[in-house]
Amino acid sequence: MSITREAPEQPSGYDRVVGFLREQLLSGDLRTGDILLPERELAVRLGVSRPVLREALRALAMIGAVEIRHGVGTVVKKPDVSTLGDFFTFALAQQADVVDDIMEARVAIEHHAIRLACDRATQNDLNRIAQCLTQIVETINDPEAGGQADFDFHEAIVRAARSPTLTSLYTSIATLMRRSHLDRRKQIASLDGFESFLVDHHRLIYEAIVQRDAGKADDLLRRHFQIGGEFRRRAADAQISALPSFNPPV
Repeated sequence: MSITREAPEQPSGYDRVVGFLREQLLSGDLRTGDILLPERELAVRLGVSRPVLREALRALAMIGAVEIRHGVGTVVKKPDVSTLGDFFTFALAQQADVVDDIMEARVAIEHHAIRLACDRATQNDLNRIAQCLTQIVETINDPEAGGQADFDFHEAIVRAARSPTLTSLYTSIATLMRRSHLDRRKQIASLDGFESFLVDHHRLIYEAIVQRDAGKADDLLRRHFQIGGEFRRRAADAQISALPSFNPPV
């Protein structure tokens, strides 16, 4: 009895081009600003046709990994991470319960970020967080501006962590989070204790970061998310209670 095995699937020409650029960047052989080999040489080296190479380079240019300059060549660039926001928005927008899913990612990022911020935040970072806190106070009665101020406060904490990766991940879901902040603000704006929660609790978080108390800051942030969830549940209950009652005919 003979056994035949399928030959392992070979990467496509496109995958070879993308893989080459990725490995060259990871190894440090290529850096931002470097110019790739001329098309003819690069196509031969990678074993792909020039049309396939051009297609792959155009795709890489669309995500900002390279820039094709006529008369110069293909230049390696550092992609703008903010473009990931558009990708995540389109990829997740039709997903059921996307807001809850994004919230879980946000919580994970912020809990790690706030502990790092207590250790790494510069005076400029602290000043930025303080300015955001002032904006929260000044926009307390404006759902849209207030939702943005709330988002800015939390984003400032993530940036204060001085972790490019955490900041990039946070930025990539920023569009969906801003919408979440605005929706929540509209839901809970009429509830008792709303203003105290927004102002006082954000101030306590800021003070813990200033004190460089990572444990306290992390606990306050955890409680902050818990209280926010309680407010949303209260708002949902209020909406249900306001629905007209239905009396079936006898």
